[in-house]
Amino acid sequence: QVQLAEFGGGLVQAGDSLRLSCAASGPTFKTYTVAWFRQAPGKERELVAALSTDDETYYTESVKGRFTMFRDGAKNMVFLEMYSLKSEDTAVYYCAADREGRGTPTVGDMDYWGKGTSVTVLS
Repeated sequence: QVQLAEFGGGLVQAGDSLRLSCAASGPTFKTYTVAWFRQAPGKERELVAALSTDDETYYTESVKGRFTMFRDGAKNMVFLEMYSLKSEDTAVYYCAADREGRGTPTVGDMDYWGKGTSVTVLS
């Protein structure tokens, strides 16, 4: 059983940066694909970034060049570094893990979820 906990969300201005962190308890992240999803008010949850077991990263088009996802294996944590934030990045961000190690997982593929951390970007 994996338990995930996100932190680092907050209220920022457009153009600011923010780092989200996700800490895992249980098996090491190295054996799972780990992903960040987000859900904006009134919208479906969407994949933002994913880090596969062979350290391949995927980013949704709207965040390419602005967001970076990386892992600290020693601490069993993953991070989402967000730069040049826009109002459309406002959402609850969720960390999730996929036991199958897929490169671009969907919401339904994820086996474990954190409770989410809220990011609000003021324009």
